[in-house]
Amino acid sequence: MNHAVKVTVSLPDDLLSAADQAARASGMSRSRLFREALAGYLRQEASGAVQRYVTAYREQPETAEEIDAAMSSAVQLLVAEPYEPYG
Repeated sequence: MNHAVKVTVSLPDDLLSAADQAARASGMSRSRLFREALAGYLRQEASGAVQRYVTAYREQPETAEEIDAAMSSAVQLLVAEPYEPYG
C-alpha cells in the first residue's frame, strides 16, 4: 500500500452506522472498507468513461477525411524518424 494519509470525512449517523456494520460483517476495518469502496467507485467511474467514449464513437465515428489526415500525419512522423537497422 502507498503512504497513507489521514482525512476527515463527514457522514450522516445512519450511513456511518451502516458502514461500521458492513465492516464488522466482512471482518475489515472501517478504513479498509472506505478504501475499497472508494477504489471500486473510481474503477466504476473509469469504466463508465470508457463506455461513454465507445458509445459516442459509435454514434459519430471518424469520417474518411479524418482517417486520411491521421494516416498522413502518421506517415510524416515515421518518415522524420531516423532509420537505425538492427544488427
